[in-house]
Amino acid sequence: MVSIKPSTGSDAVAPTPTDRLDRSVLVVAGVVVLGAIMSILDITVVSVALETFQREFDATAAEVAWTMTGYTLALATVIPLTGWAADRFGTKRLYLLAVALFTAGSVLCATAGSLEQLVLYRVLQGLGGGMLMPLGMTILTRAAGPERVGRVMAVLGIPMLLGPIFGPILGGYLIDAASWHWIFLINLPIGIAALVYAVLVLPADSVEPSESFDWLGMVLLSPGLALFLYGVSSIPEHGTVLATEVLVTSLLGIALIAAFVPWALRRANLHPLVDLRLFANRNMTVAVLAMSLFAIAFFGASLLFPLYFIQVRGEDALGAGLLLAPQGIGAMITMPVAGVLADRIGPGRIVLTGIAVITVGMAMFTRIGADTSYAFILGALFVMGLGMGGTMMPIMASALATLKPLTIARGSTLMNIVQQVAASMGTALFSVVLTNELKKNTASTPAGALEHMAGSFATVFVVATVLVACCLIPAWFLPRKPVEQPVDPAAMVGH
Repeated sequence: MVSIKPSTGSDAVAPTPTDRLDRSVLVVAGVVVLGAIMSILDITVVSVALETFQREFDATAAEVAWTMTGYTLALATVIPLTGWAADRFGTKRLYLLAVALFTAGSVLCATAGSLEQLVLYRVLQGLGGGMLMPLGMTILTRAAGPERVGRVMAVLGIPMLLGPIFGPILGGYLIDAASWHWIFLINLPIGIAALVYAVLVLPADSVEPSESFDWLGMVLLSPGLALFLYGVSSIPEHGTVLATEVLVTSLLGIALIAAFVPWALRRANLHPLVDLRLFANRNMTVAVLAMSLFAIAFFGASLLFPLYFIQVRGEDALGAGLLLAPQGIGAMITMPVAGVLADRIGPGRIVLTGIAVITVGMAMFTRIGADTSYAFILGALFVMGLGMGGTMMPIMASALATLKPLTIARGSTLMNIVQQVAASMGTALFSVVLTNELKKNTASTPAGALEHMAGSFATVFVVATVLVACCLIPAWFLPRKPVEQPVDPAAMVGH
């Protein structure tokens, strides 16, 4: 039997020999889930308030969209720094800083007296929120060890999958029952609880600050990602990728990212900002491809469901959020089971099954009309939820399980960058496709207009179904047996 020391320069909890998640791991998981709930819920909660911001600040839709865009750009800027900072300063210190920044930004957002102030404070929120997910993945993976990474990813997946579903419910309720300020103020008690919890529970940092900072990498990658995501997020507003604002910023971003690649791969660059050498790991490469396609399809299609309920069926934001609940229920049923099975038999079969089930659920939406029964729609959402519970987090687990302890922080950073970029691309893609479909034909009667609108949604769901089905290709190459982590001989203390 081999026992492994916690890696030098990390604050990991040594993996225990038991196959189950013990109390110490679950306690650490509680800290991470609290932080994830804050950051993920915040994105969807704020999306419900955009119309309120227009009235409150007498602004246009394009202007208030900056409350979302500013947050996203802050995420893109800070995520690449997280892997280096976690190794350099320790995950506990950085996690406390991230929670504090996010909580402070939330309180400041609630005090904003102008749209400019709100956007500025949202950027501060994003700087904290961008670090929470990669740090959470690093902390959990180190705490549980490679043999249980599927289970801990399932724990972290709960807020990742349920946030987009229950965020609109919470946002709609707070705005109706109180005011828009409370969608930010609600983060204060959660943030304080997360800070106290983290101080008491997370193990003390034990780091050896030896890595130099990749300044050139930061100058190339962080602005490159921010410019690219800004260009992509501007596509729905202009309706085409050929608009100057979209084309110039996107191409400049791509150029900076492309310049980062050879710099990151240079032999002399021992500690690049994002370690592209991780792609030498086959499981990491396959997982990145699978995550890219899945995030484009899942996050893009997630935009369609509430819009259909609101625009075609006349529901308000709160009602639309409640109607999405079956999706969350389905995910909660399968996610814990998928985590256990991914550890025992490998993530490959689990992900293939999950994607196949999502494809069936998504295909059901290609048949929706203006008067499709809610039983059919809610059933389709439940089926999709069952598949989602066995897809995203096992892909994450596949990527991280084979990494050495010293590279886990860099691996989680890379996966979060991929997810953020792909989600933005998916949102832009489906927004443009839906807008173009809605513009194709007009109807002379209200009933005809609703039927045409529903038909446009059905057409876009065809695109979503094809994209989800394409995820089966990279998923086919995911491991179909328990993933073994390569052990550094220097870390072995006995046999």
